[in-house]
Amino acid sequence: MKIRVRPGKSLRGSVTVPGDKSLSHRSLILGALAEGTSDIRGFLPAGDTFATLHCIRQLGVQVDQHDKTTLTVHGIGLHGLKQPDVPLNFVNAGTGIRLMIGVMSGQQFPSVLDGSEQLKRRPMGRVTNPLRAMGANIEDNAGRTPLHVYPAHLKGMRHQLTVASAQVKSCLLLAGLYADGPTTVIEPGPARDHTERMLKALGADLSIDGNKVTLTPGKPLQPLDITIPADISSAAFLLAAGAIVPDSDFKIINVNTNPTRTGILEALAEMGMRIDLEDEAETSGEPIATMNVQAQSVRGTHINGDLVVRMIDEFPVLMVVATQAKGDTRVSDAHELRVKETDRIAVMAGELRKMGLTIEEYEDGFCISGKQQLNGAIVDGHDDHRVAMSLTIAGLIAEGETIIEDARCVNDSFPGFVEVLQTLGADVSWVN
Repeated sequence: MKIRVRPGKSLRGSVTVPGDKSLSHRSLILGALAEGTSDIRGFLPAGDTFATLHCIRQLGVQVDQHDKTTLTVHGIGLHGLKQPDVPLNFVNAGTGIRLMIGVMSGQQFPSVLDGSEQLKRRPMGRVTNPLRAMGANIEDNAGRTPLHVYPAHLKGMRHQLTVASAQVKSCLLLAGLYADGPTTVIEPGPARDHTERMLKALGADLSIDGNKVTLTPGKPLQPLDITIPADISSAAFLLAAGAIVPDSDFKIINVNTNPTRTGILEALAEMGMRIDLEDEAETSGEPIATMNVQAQSVRGTHINGDLVVRMIDEFPVLMVVATQAKGDTRVSDAHELRVKETDRIAVMAGELRKMGLTIEEYEDGFCISGKQQLNGAIVDGHDDHRVAMSLTIAGLIAEGETIIEDARCVNDSFPGFVEVLQTLGADVSWVN
């Protein structure tokens, strides 16, 4: 499937975006390990989360799906999982497989974790190496999937991470549930804290001291009752559109504003964009707000350090905003972009060049000097949902028609993406 975009219309109205992907993965996994029935509302019905759901069911967990976004997970406790008959296939879900490798390392039966050709290209050593230090018995394919996991005795230990990573931290904490003593993870800077918040809500013995998290095993996990808010990483595409599409004025309802996820708001603020937060509240331990978005002129900025970690998924669409900013937009310390679903620096730079952009690439980032006129073109989503959606936003301000090929992948994280843009008045549609 392809997406066709034509420019020229302002974006107006009020919309919602799907539930938070990070929370959807974690609620499934921790709900399965809890003792009792967990209720999940606002679940993200997308390719990545359905892959994790399928794997959870293969491990003997009953999950009732009442509608697209409402689930009941019948948890079977930390030691109730069953040996799967076939390899667990996480398809494209990097979060799903990296969190579950921590869980499977503590099981008393062997398992195999695998995925798509895209997932096979993603590095797994960042989680398997510290797990092996805990005693995990894991065989891999030169640091890639498939991962063969065998029964092992896990020991609690102290992990000093060199890069702040919510996936690595979460994996080690989940493995720590099965260790013989406390597991401590120390990060060099802040990363998403959804796992810690959810573990505490489920009654785990967890202590937090700045960037140091310690989990002491032994307590059973209590059932979960959660309403998952809208995903700020999905809302980011609309925020970007609101920054650069002239005369836009719209609202995005009940978005997760967890401070470990709001880097995109700070980056856009540094670029001169004003986003007003209204109706601020809290749901299931996560802060939420309605975002009031209005088009404004933007300027270049330099993004590095801790802010990079808190907006790592939003850089593809930030590159699009940078094309319309006055002056230089420079990003550094973003090595992680090279090992996402694709090398997002190289892929986005290559596709935007097809639209006429001049951009400098660096090993850890890029520099875009704006404002530059983009031209409609035929571009490729590279089976990367964030790339395909970012190129769609670029098409909204390009001169002429833009076609994004290989775009079905947007359903990995944002089902209804095209339809939401249509609701706001954008000239966007699916084509064969």
